[in-house]
Amino acid sequence: MISSTSGPGLLFPKGGWENDETVEEAAVREAIEEAGVRGDLLDFVGAYNFKSKTHEDEFSPEGLCKAAMFALLVKEELNSWPEQSTRIRSWLTISQAIQNCRHAWMKEALEYGFCKWLAQKRKTTS
Repeated sequence: MISSTSGPGLLFPKGGWENDETVEEAAVREAIEEAGVRGDLLDFVGAYNFKSKTHEDEFSPEGLCKAAMFALLVKEELNSWPEQSTRIRSWLTISQAIQNCRHAWMKEALEYGFCKWLAQKRKTTS
């Protein structure tokens, strides 16, 4: 997880995607830019709705957004990455991550999306 630039609590790397990339490519890019990690994108673990003050406009006065969450198998921690001066990367257990999530929708994504995905993966590999 990473520190927020606008207050307490931890976040998962996230952001929008560019016109020339897929949502999967955007997820990989955001992990590099915000958390300084590279790896293999494994699976989609769910879509989650949230509100963003920075995305409130005439088309979405409530700032409604949707996040696509993916499991990433981290293979490399970068010593230098684009947002290292504004973010702190933290490695946590699942229970620690749940306790430290800044946003309820991220906690839900972790508790239900990721944990469900992980349980299914464990069943198929045992």
